[in-house]
Amino acid sequence: MSAGKYLYLTTIGHKTGRPHEIEIWYVEHRGCYYLVSEKREASHWVRNIRANPSISFRLDSTVAPGRASLPGDAQLLAAVKAKMDKKYGWSNGLVVELKPEAR
Repeated sequence: MSAGKYLYLTTIGHKTGRPHEIEIWYVEHRGCYYLVSEKREASHWVRNIRANPSISFRLDSTVAPGRASLPGDAQLLAAVKAKMDKKYGWSNGLVVELKPEAR
């Protein structure tokens, strides 16, 4: 997949049950993709993931189904935040992991 500036994440609305797409900064690390929620648990897309971790995401024209989770490993979080800081100059928030489904 591409190394562009934005990833397009589609979650299922926790109240509506309808697909919802957002454009968001991301980094790749060890085959997974990571996002940072500035509003942490208050972000609607994080609430959607909590209710249904099945997601899809798009980079350029490539769409991948996957699962989202909130990683807790301190070393992983530090590595992801360092990559976000390097790419965007910002990493303050809740880290979310997107794991593509095996094809």
